[in-house]
Amino acid sequence: PTVPAARYRAGTEPLVGQVVGGRYRMLSLLGAGGMGTVWFAEHVRLRQAVAVKVMNPAVAEDAVQRTRFEREALALSRMQHPNIVRIHDFGMEPDVGLYLAMEYLEGRDLASDIRLKGALPVAFVVHVARQVCRGLMAAHAQGVVHRDLKPGNVFLTESEGIRDIAKVLDFGIAK
Repeated sequence: PTVPAARYRAGTEPLVGQVVGGRYRMLSLLGAGGMGTVWFAEHVRLRQAVAVKVMNPAVAEDAVQRTRFEREALALSRMQHPNIVRIHDFGMEPDVGLYLAMEYLEGRDLASDIRLKGALPVAFVVHVARQVCRGLMAAHAQGVVHRDLKPGNVFLTESEGIRDIAKVLDFGIAK
């Protein structure tokens, strides 16, 4: 998808406007977690939207955490499955640190649905659970165990008019 101009919020976050890895212009902060931050970005030459996960510099000082971040990149790069987030790139930038570029997903995480709606309809839960299980089976076929599966790591998106496509995210503590 083409990057929507309305997402650009110049000067609101420390990485906004920087080009990471010579390819990804950081446009806005999407979220933050224990390992780092996730940014909405644009591939500068292809003008495509991507999500870039940047490892927290304080966390990067810990060799175990660095290894986990790298493991996530390697694990995701081996998995080409419609129910697992796709990775595009992985690298190290001197001013930024370790980063991971992934497909940009529009939608919501399952945790948001649960928070907003409470108990979800059984048919919907079965629909999402089947997709998550397919994604996990693909990961297991590659020898990867997620180890942090929770509603916040299941993202629901839409593609070609099909709603509620589940994508498993955040393989950061995968083994």
